[in-house]
Amino acid sequence: MSNDLNRWANRIHRSERPTYHAIADAIDEDIQSGHLRSEQKLPALRTVARALGINFTTAARGYAEAADRGLIRGRPGSGSYVRGEVASTPVKRSSPIGVIDMSMNMPPEPHDPDLMNRLRSGFASLVEEEDLYGLLRYQEFGGTMVDREAAASWLSNRLTGVDPANVLICPGAHGALLGLFAALARSGDSIACEAVTYPGIKGIAAHLGVRLVGLSTDTQGMDPEAFAALCASDPPKALYINPTLNNPTTVTMPLERRRAIAEVAQRYGIPIIEDDPYGCLPEQRPAPIATMAPHLTFYVAGLAKVLGPGLRIGFLVLPNVRYTARLNSTLSGLAVMGNPAMIRLATRWIEDGTVRAMTRAIREESRARQLLAREVLEGMDYRAQPDGFHLWLTVPAPWTRVELGNRLRSCGVPAVVSDTFTMRGPAPEAVRICLGGASSRTECHRHLEIIHDAIEYLPGVVASAE
Repeated sequence: MSNDLNRWANRIHRSERPTYHAIADAIDEDIQSGHLRSEQKLPALRTVARALGINFTTAARGYAEAADRGLIRGRPGSGSYVRGEVASTPVKRSSPIGVIDMSMNMPPEPHDPDLMNRLRSGFASLVEEEDLYGLLRYQEFGGTMVDREAAASWLSNRLTGVDPANVLICPGAHGALLGLFAALARSGDSIACEAVTYPGIKGIAAHLGVRLVGLSTDTQGMDPEAFAALCASDPPKALYINPTLNNPTTVTMPLERRRAIAEVAQRYGIPIIEDDPYGCLPEQRPAPIATMAPHLTFYVAGLAKVLGPGLRIGFLVLPNVRYTARLNSTLSGLAVMGNPAMIRLATRWIEDGTVRAMTRAIREESRARQLLAREVLEGMDYRAQPDGFHLWLTVPAPWTRVELGNRLRSCGVPAVVSDTFTMRGPAPEAVRICLGGASSRTECHRHLEIIHDAIEYLPGVVASAE
């Protein structure tokens, strides 16, 4: 093994490429020359770091680069091994430069051949359309009644008695939120929200000139008393809330808290925008607020977090026909229409069970990755939910959130600092980490290790080591 490390050291010394690339190059060279054999165990990362005179995170990035090229694979708890069959072409990378983006809150992609075949069949079915020109023409905003009925059916495991006539198919849930903010508030008006919440509404509010009022939260979500006090003193035009697997805090608001929020909204007549992108991921979940204040709640869901963000299909459930007509007009003015081909595809995948199968697979993959996080980040202070695919990590002293965010980005595993999500008051010392950005559990495990070790290095020590 020492001969292997000596060769790697020589290769790295000669290379003009970044050290982690040079490590992967050295592994590739040893495989091609026969120095490394199929299924041979590689040196431990700490051994590599000591032998090559580099820090642990650089060694880990080198192994990750080799794994991205299909040269090696990791076995959690056992180490890294040369692949039995070395890939002849590079495997899919998470980004053009090999960075594992743990900042984008995207679902993991299950490696299930049956699911892949179902997805391929769905795309192929579009070609079999009798009227392909029909998919290229202008369509009425909101989808056909067939599309709305499919959406209502998919939502039925959360909302009962949804009238398809009051469902609009939107070009993404974010587009639905834009339309709601535009319809419910004017420039200078205020909309209440959690003090730490989904950052997309910041951009929407800034674009429309709407003021966001962040309300205090605790481990159960928004404080109903803070909401009631605001309504009594300076009533907002609406309340925006993300009560299930909150992005970023991961909090799921319990049933009694939801009822309390709904009661305040009904007492003061405040419309509720319930953003529920993760609502179908937990198998056990409280009922949506929309079931408690149906005449005031605008319920938003979509397929981005349970199938894939590239589909850009959102579902908006309106309280009544009057609001449906109003939002139809607002949204069609903003976006003209959704993509007819993608709407047709979403409807088929709902009808043939593909969406539910994909949701189950994403839930199972998320659970597996959360177990990895529990193993690797043991002892660290973070919040997470078993069925979610992100976690909210409290930054330990002497790190600050900005220092740690910069450090993780330099290690190739970017996370998002709390400032992005903070609507009111000082930002907490925390970062959001998404477990879905890694292409496999092995890659996820490796990059959780990088996060762990990056935190373990004190800021001053890191600076002097580099």
